[in-house]
Amino acid sequence: MTFDTKMRALLLAGSVLALGACSGSGANQNATPIPLTDGDELVTDPNAPRREGILDLFTNQADANTSLRVNRYIWNASLDVLNFLPIESVDPFSGVIVTGFGTPPGGGRAYRATIYVQDPALDARSLKLALVSQGGGPVATETVRAVEDAILTRARQLRIQDGRL
Repeated sequence: MTFDTKMRALLLAGSVLALGACSGSGANQNATPIPLTDGDELVTDPNAPRREGILDLFTNQADANTSLRVNRYIWNASLDVLNFLPIESVDPFSGVIVTGFGTPPGGGRAYRATIYVQDPALDARSLKLALVSQGGGPVATETVRAVEDAILTRARQLRIQDGRL
């Protein structure tokens, strides 16, 4: 084995370990998820310490129920706006909603969505959306942007209704 091959193997192993640490799949599978609300955030464990950097992943290994804080208005607005799509999986701990194929009202093409709410702020940067059409592949960027705008508009409406200006 040459030096280049060894370095590539080490780099690949390190990358796999780093990605594995980000997956969160090692969390306690027997824990009962009880989402709570705290202001604008959907919080799975209000006593969970906030992570500040990458090195914090290697500290406090006893905490198996590490949670991500997501904006509850964006979360609920995503479910409202895309209510015509059947939900395949919802994970408030990671902020991911995966839907199956469904046809929008008045539309002829079926779509599937993956929504990722990654931040507690009511902000466009907190929302990532991937749309795929059945048989057609990825959807045009303008369509994705229009759906994101509809979700963010609905999230703002929900916040106003909640009286938390």
